[in-house]
Amino acid sequence: MSERTAHLRLALAVRTRRITESAAFTAAVFGLILGNAVLLGAETYTGAVEQWYDTLKAAEHVFLAAFTAEILLRAAACADRPKDFFRDPWNLFDLAVVGLAFMPFARENATVLRLLRLARVVRAARFLPQLRIVIVAVGKSLPGTLSFVLVGALLLYVYAMVGWVFFAPEDPEHYGSLGRAALTLFLLITLDGLGDAVRAGLEISRWTILYFASFVLLGSFLLVNLLIGVVINSLQEAREMEAETDAGPGQRGAAPDTRHDLREQLAAARRALDTIEAELGHARPADDRPGATGPAGGPAPVDNPRVRCT
Repeated sequence: MSERTAHLRLALAVRTRRITESAAFTAAVFGLILGNAVLLGAETYTGAVEQWYDTLKAAEHVFLAAFTAEILLRAAACADRPKDFFRDPWNLFDLAVVGLAFMPFARENATVLRLLRLARVVRAARFLPQLRIVIVAVGKSLPGTLSFVLVGALLLYVYAMVGWVFFAPEDPEHYGSLGRAALTLFLLITLDGLGDAVRAGLEISRWTILYFASFVLLGSFLLVNLLIGVVINSLQEAREMEAETDAGPGQRGAAPDTRHDLREQLAAARRALDTIEAELGHARPADDRPGATGPAGGPAPVDNPRVRCT
């Protein structure tokens, strides 16, 4: 019974996998996502909603049914190995987005339902490799970004305190408190209003140029370039992961076939060598065959094609 069940699951997985891995299925799902985005945008127009309310509602149910069928097909494609379905983060995301739409709290809350429908648009990244790489890179860069945020917060705190000590009496609007000073410096990291800040500082003291110059060098140039380096490194790792994902199944499926072909080629080469050896043995002169005598009455030398000195 278990063998029959396993055979049925394997047959179901093979058939549905042909469907889910086809270009037509991918194009159809991508078209559904775009259609869902158009429908969601149309509902932002009050006049369209009032005039086409029933039609838009019916279209929403059709899209939800289509996305549910897609998830079921993807799950059926992994019927022979169910764990693989849950190992794919995109499958988990799709399952959460579609599954939560059936929950009572989502059906009763229009805002939550709209957000879930908006999340379906994000699923388009699954069918766009470059966008998928960028999203994976952003996720992988989060640990490095967290370190960047901690270093940046420490830098802002130190310079905000120094700015409050020296500039608060003359410029309370920008440095009157720690929060205002930190906000002012945060804007300076983007180089927004840097010229006005430097001119205001020079009216207080010429030494303030060192304060602003050091902060811009550390904040705008050093920290921002470090962040760019983290993102680029994560992007490279994401590209490598995508390449391994694309090449992995093909390599795993091709390895047994390659070994089988090599064994067949070696067996064919052995048979060819045996045939050649047999033909050489039949075509050899009588005095060269084993047991024949040489010129001096002794045994004739045997020329073995497999043992030959070079």
